[in-house]
Amino acid sequence: MFVTLVKLDSATAKDVEQGFAHVLNRIDAQKRLSMTYDQGREMAWHELLATETGIKVYFADPHSPWQRGRNENTNGLLRQYLPKGTDLSIYSQQELDEIAWKLNTRPRKSLNFRCPAEIFMLESFDFHKHFARVPLGT
Repeated sequence: MFVTLVKLDSATAKDVEQGFAHVLNRIDAQKRLSMTYDQGREMAWHELLATETGIKVYFADPHSPWQRGRNENTNGLLRQYLPKGTDLSIYSQQELDEIAWKLNTRPRKSLNFRCPAEIFMLESFDFHKHFARVPLGT
């Protein structure tokens, strides 16, 4: 799962839709295919988000975290940088992008110890620049 984080002014449906559209539209259309969300009111404008970004928005059933297993795992990893209860308003979009990049360049057991950026950005990802699992020159 490739992580993107969005700086929001509020949790209104309008701000969530605009923030998600802005960040998702920075990604090539062929790579932003879908997102899975829970049943929060902040996603009330999901149809507009789908129209503006071309992604399919899926919703997990209420009280069914097993339907969002990778999301839940990613949330756990994210809590290492942004503990529960953290005032997120103090972070800039650039700082959130840096946190997302740290997660995206972190090898995952579920990806056979590759990192999401390797898979998501296969043609442009500079493996050696981000971590040294393989010696340079191999």
